[in-house]
Amino acid sequence: MKTVVLYPSLGVGHLNPMVELGKVFLRSRLSVIIAVVDSPDAMGRLATANPDITFRHLPVPPTGKDKYSHPIMRTIDVLRVANPALRSFLRTLPAIDAVVVDMFCTDALDVAAELDIPAYFFFTSPLGHLAVNVHLPYNFPAVSLKDMPETMLHFPGVPPIRAMDMVTTVQDRESDITRARLRQCARMPEVRGFLVNSFDWLEARALKALRSGLCTPGRSTPPVYCIGPLVPPGNTGGSRERHACLEWLDTQPNRSVVLLSFGSMGIFSEPQLREMARGLESSGHRFLWVVRNPPEHQSSKSIEPDLEALLPDGFLERTREKGLVVKNWAPQMEVLRHDAVGAFITHCGWNSALEGIVSGVPMICWPLYSEQRMNKVHMVEEMKVGVAVQGYEKELVEADQVEAKVRLVMESDEGKKLRKRLAMAKKMAADALKEGGSSYMGLEKFLEGLKKSSPELKA
Repeated sequence: MKTVVLYPSLGVGHLNPMVELGKVFLRSRLSVIIAVVDSPDAMGRLATANPDITFRHLPVPPTGKDKYSHPIMRTIDVLRVANPALRSFLRTLPAIDAVVVDMFCTDALDVAAELDIPAYFFFTSPLGHLAVNVHLPYNFPAVSLKDMPETMLHFPGVPPIRAMDMVTTVQDRESDITRARLRQCARMPEVRGFLVNSFDWLEARALKALRSGLCTPGRSTPPVYCIGPLVPPGNTGGSRERHACLEWLDTQPNRSVVLLSFGSMGIFSEPQLREMARGLESSGHRFLWVVRNPPEHQSSKSIEPDLEALLPDGFLERTREKGLVVKNWAPQMEVLRHDAVGAFITHCGWNSALEGIVSGVPMICWPLYSEQRMNKVHMVEEMKVGVAVQGYEKELVEADQVEAKVRLVMESDEGKKLRKRLAMAKKMAADALKEGGSSYMGLEKFLEGLKKSSPELKA
């Protein structure tokens, strides 16, 4: 049996996708080991839920630094000092056929090369983001992006991207984090291949640009294997009690409810919450809204938001026949798959975007942080699975904009076209994963590559 070691970056947001990939590999009769640098509590829970995957926690010494110019710089530093622990662990294994790392783990490529183990990247963002990343070292402007926010940047295989919509980690050319990320992007083509959580039909132009070598001029591009969409199934009928919001959705007409859900880190200021509430109420449409405490309330002892205090006076009472506000969390995948949901206001995290796509739900894009602005460009301009709110750049989207976008998706001819596009995307996503589909074959090609090489671990 072939053995693959998965090596995620820091944080549960990087660990969870690796677990989903591990499940795919298990179904392909691979032995799967996940080496985890942090998140021991989350690792323990995931290990209990996935007994067929072996989890190993790597002890990592302190980096010697107390302060970092950017949170990602700490991640890069921790993963750098983790190399000796990773090397020692890999040497304890009798045979390893591949190491799969995520986008921040480029230092691990040195360990893989030293031990002569084939290394692959698992890319959990859109394929268009990969096209931008590997081309960025060839095409980075001479001035900082933050100084030219409206300038359109051009990369092979993707729509033009405003400088302000590029990822936050490359905005300042002179910063430590931008220099570090450019170095990492330059090293990405060193791997044997890219496993990407997307599918051919959704991002055909980016895939063609990568495979034709346009993104890495003068250098060969490793094979790209689209194996997605990999989306957690949600509750499939186990012992967990059904969430109350699903019972509420059962009473709503088909495709009548707008879901507002912004990921585990999606929080808004109190003024923004009030604008959202006014826009929803003015739209007249039904809604299911997940609300968390705003930043100014995050330090309070209560983790539950005080909805009466945060939202406009009388809002909950006036909208109780049409709306439901849920505190902190809702089972997003199960909600999206419910027949009552007709639109999804999302922060454009790629996992959430894929959940919307596989559920066939049109999206209203409201990016918040990290790579989400760039995801928005791919989703709206290239994939055509959503529309974007105006004003997110200024960190305050006004009520009339919320109302306008809800009405556009739920009422207009443009909204009808969007729903047809999502119905097609849903079908194509399912077809990609079927036997003989593009993602099924992508995984098969990756597995064929493993069979052709059985490296012996160097001492």
